[in-house]
Amino acid sequence: MVATKRRFNPNLQKVRVMIKGTARREYTCTRCLKAGKVVKAV
Repeated sequence: MVATKRRFNPNLQKVRVMIKGTARREYTCTRCLKAGKVVKAV
């Protein structure tokens, strides 16, 4: 086993997100965006 241990980092994107009724720019992972865990501000 010559291969090194690879680390998988989350794919973070800066997105306008609704937090407590206000729109803010936050870093969110693309998995959360795709799963609908984060509500995008329009």
